Amino acid sequence: MDISIVIPNYNGENLLKENLPKVYKQVSNYKLGRVEIIVVDDGSKDGSLNFLDEFSKTHQNVKFLVNKKNLGFAPTVNKGVQGATGEIIILLNTDVYPEDDFLEPLLKHFTDEKVFAVGCLDRSIEDNGIVLRGRGLGKWKRGLLMHRRGEVDKTNTLWASGGSSAFRKSIWDKLGGLNELYAPFYWEDIDLSYRALKSDYKVLFEPKSVVVHEHEKGIIKSKYSKFKIKTIAYRNQFIFVWENITGASFRITHIAWLPYHFSKALVDYDLAFYLGFFEALILLPKIIKSSLSYKKLFVKKDEEVFKDYAE
Repeated sequence: MDISIVIPNYNGENLLKENLPKVYKQVSNYKLGRVEIIVVDDGSKDGSLNFLDEFSKTHQNVKFLVNKKNLGFAPTVNKGVQGATGEIIILLNTDVYPEDDFLEPLLKHFTDEKVFAVGCLDRSIEDNGIVLRGRGLGKWKRGLLMHRRGEVDKTNTLWASGGSSAFRKSIWDKLGGLNELYAPFYWEDIDLSYRALKSDYKVLFEPKSVVVHEHEKGIIKSKYSKFKIKTIAYRNQFIFVWENITGASFRITHIAWLPYHFSKALVDYDLAFYLGFFEALILLPKIIKSSLSYKKLFVKKDEEVFKDYAE
């Protein structure tokens, strides 16, 4: 089974110096097929490209691709997957590195042809503590998908994280990869996983495949204000609903709850909610186009998906 490690990077020179050698060490002894590492640089302004050039000269099967300008997470990852040759794609963020023996338990699930994605156990370093992440739950509440971290004692998950998971490339291509409307970040991995589940593929969580996520070192919080991050999160929450939720009753409840959400945002002085909604509204023609193409692949109803991931 050939594998490709795809790592998106933006101004992550220091993280690459710290974590890329760790990734290389963990996959260099893989014996069950070919392995390659692809770093996709998203228009970095630091010394990332110089480091990648030197690293690729001294390490086999490491290459890098370059975006001429900063495009965001989904376009950058899609570019890496498009250039990958492996049957299985493993996505790792620059602030993530795998612990020992993470590959075998992750890859064993792909003997089942219906498995699309498998998420790793994410030991996320946050506020000087460690939070165990990697398994996601969600439920339909007040006309929106409300998602949250799930406990890591089960193997079902609503989504596989785009920063620490493995994906079957053939199904990735069939589903169309990450939707680039979500750029620069957030919700794109939930969207892709949900489309896979509605298309009757499996998305799993593997607690024995462990990665360390140095969460506070990520680029998002250093590049974007809290207000901008919140606006993008709201916008993408609406994009998700408008693209993926096809059941009539769900759509009706979504519309029926909008006055409540607008009123609550007004009371809370939550301008980001209004901006997020109207930014999504501007994208509505593109969202409808995506929705129509996705609908052709769906074989499950929304309620069939939600019932397995509420608790």
